[in-house]
Order: sequence, then C-alpha cells, then structure tokens
Amino acid sequence: MLLKNLISQLKFNHTLSQDEFVTLLDGLSKDKDASEFLKDEARRTAQRHFGQDIYIRGLIEFTNYCRNDCYYCGIRRSNDKASRYHLTKEDILECCRTGYQLGFRTFVLQGGEDLSYSDEDMCEIISSIRQGWPDCAITLSVGERERDTYQKWFDAGANRFLLRHETAERTHYDKLHPPGLTAEHRQNCLRVLKSIGYQTGTGFMVGSPFQTTENLASDLIFIHELQPEMVGIGPFIPHQDTPFKDYSAGSLELTLHLISILRLMLPNGLLPATTALGTIHPQGREMGILAGANVVMPNLSPVDVRKKYLLYDNKICTGEESAECRDCLNKRLESIGYRIVTARGDYAPKK
Repeated sequence: MLLKNLISQLKFNHTLSQDEFVTLLDGLSKDKDASEFLKDEARRTAQRHFGQDIYIRGLIEFTNYCRNDCYYCGIRRSNDKASRYHLTKEDILECCRTGYQLGFRTFVLQGGEDLSYSDEDMCEIISSIRQGWPDCAITLSVGERERDTYQKWFDAGANRFLLRHETAERTHYDKLHPPGLTAEHRQNCLRVLKSIGYQTGTGFMVGSPFQTTENLASDLIFIHELQPEMVGIGPFIPHQDTPFKDYSAGSLELTLHLISILRLMLPNGLLPATTALGTIHPQGREMGILAGANVVMPNLSPVDVRKKYLLYDNKICTGEESAECRDCLNKRLESIGYRIVTARGDYAPKK
C-alpha cells in the first residue's frame, strides 16, 4: 500500500519529497500492481486534459555540427566519423512546406550548437517560417546561448524552446560532460527562456552512465521547481563512437514509470513519446502514450540527412518514424484508442 499511497499523494500534490521519489522509483520495479496503478492514473490524467488526442511535431534536424563534446552524444565535436551537414534556409523552408501539407502545425528546428548559423541567420530563418506559416508554432532546440540571442529569436517569432537539463545533480552532470559545461549554466538558460516568454521544455536521459535513483529524484524535484510546459525523456542509448559506447541502454520500464510520474506532476503538460522509446522497443511509443505521453515527433528532415543525425546507435530514421508515413503512425495510435490531431498542441489550461 505504501507505493499506491505515494502515487495518490503525487496525483493530488504534484510532487513528493526526494526520499519519497526514491522509494517510489525503487519500489515500482518490484511491484507490478503499483506499476499498473501508476500508469492507469497517468493515462486517466492525460485523457482528462487532452482526451484521445495526440499532437504531432514536425522535426527538422537542420545541422549535426556541434561545438560541444558531450561524452554520450554521437554528434559530439571530436567524433571525426560523423558525416556532417548543414541545411540551408531554403532547405528548411521546403521541409516546412512539405510538413504543412501533411498537416503539421508545429515545426521543431533541432541541431547541435552550430555557430556557423549566426544569430541573424537564425532570425531570418525563424521570421521566414513565421511569415510563410503564421498559424504554426516554431520550436527551437539548439542548446545553450546568451539571453540576448534567445530574445532575438523570440522576437523573430519563435514560440517554444526545448533544452533538456540532462541531469540536475552537478556531480553527475560533470561525469557526462567535458570541463566548461556546467549544470548551473544549463539550468539558468532554462530559467532565462521562461522569463523571456517561451513555452519551455526540459528533460533528461533515463539510465545514463553513473545515474542513481537519487539523481532521478533530483531531476523530478528540479522539474517541479521549474514548472516547464514540456518534458522530454527517453532511455539512454549508447553510440559506438563515444566514450560511453560499452554502457548498457536505459530501461524501457523505468522510462515508462517516469513518464507516468511526470504526467501526475504536470497534468496539463506536453510529454512526448520519444524516438528513443521507439528505438529500444517496436511498440515503445505506444507504450509511452499509454503511460501518459501525448506528443509524437515524426521526422521532416530531408531523407538524405536522416541517417546522419545520430545521437545514438540504431535510431529509427525511416518508415513510421518519417513524417511522410503519418498515416502509418496514426493507424498504430488508433489501434490503442488514440488519434493524431492537426493542431498546434499548446500547453493545456489547468483544470
């Protein structure tokens, strides 16, 4: 009964103490009844706010150059085996044109921290998308920048920003990143983004090297304090050309538990069933939705670059991952009682 009591407490208070989160996370792996109770509560909470609707985001991976050298990432600066590319403004606009015809009303521009795109270049890209498709949301996911840069992009028409905090605990963060990158700076970027007015998303890897249950509890405490509009989590999956190539992938079940916990913490939040979930299990995204997720992000990137944006090994890049197969994905979701909707999918009002 202890675990079910903690789940009920989480549902009503939207948070727990650090120790209670640890108890819950450790206990769920051993208690199938509590695990199912958690997922049921999360699924009902998501349906109360969003019904059976699943929002789609058109993902445009526009560059795989990055100035950083994070130990877990396949596009890290020192990976000389990566086949690098940049998309031009015209390439990006063509992705948006295709996506709009397919029914997408949110475009996510994701890339490494590629400084070959100046602030002004990005402003021009953002403003061109805003002018061409004024009814669409524009999401950026391009890493850590200064306030002035974030402000320029917001003023140019960007609505949302995704920046996973990766891990909230400083010592763990330092084990995953080279000197010069700090948990404090990354978390401060998130606070700056919220203060500017972006709908802000954060998140973390599940099962990253050296991660403890206490680390995950700290992540949940940080998310409760930040109150983001979006949270994206997925299992850690190693990449063969990184220092963590021999580490095991994160747990599917633990990821699903954390999605459910996040749904009870943020009842009206936007929680994607990520590509990484679909990579480690053929029905991973469906499982994520049944655990409380309400967003999927098919790929709008040009076909010839999809296999080059590899943050981890074996990433699904074609078939139902691609935007062109939206109908395939919709049929899979309909098989579990959900449907893709053509809408921007903004943060839901509180109920």
